[in-house]
Amino acid sequence: MAVVCHYMRMHADSKPTEDQLSVAAGIFRLLADPTRVGLLHALALSDHELSVTALAEIVGKRQTAVSQHLAKLRMGHLVTTRREGNQVRYRLANEHAGRLVLDALRHAEHLGPGIPAHHQNAEDN
Repeated sequence: MAVVCHYMRMHADSKPTEDQLSVAAGIFRLLADPTRVGLLHALALSDHELSVTALAEIVGKRQTAVSQHLAKLRMGHLVTTRREGNQVRYRLANEHAGRLVLDALRHAEHLGPGIPAHHQNAEDN
């Protein structure tokens, strides 16, 4: 909580614009789908670009459905692509997209019973 308060004090002068608020709300709308969260999570944990085939296998969905979700994430500037021959490779647009998903999933861990896994690992160090 102290970190949040410190951040808010440091950025108190930089009130977000209406455009920034609108874009942020659009990002949250894109993240309102479990498959898209799963795709971003897979990309956040990967140390390389992934194909539609690989992503479909990871999230357990059909390639056509995964392609449609990736198209939305691309339009939302959360992922970027690179063509390699006849395959398209996907990666996160930036570290913020990955951090947003990982933080949301860590927050979700707090809603379950017991100590969240990400806190258990921190206690081991």
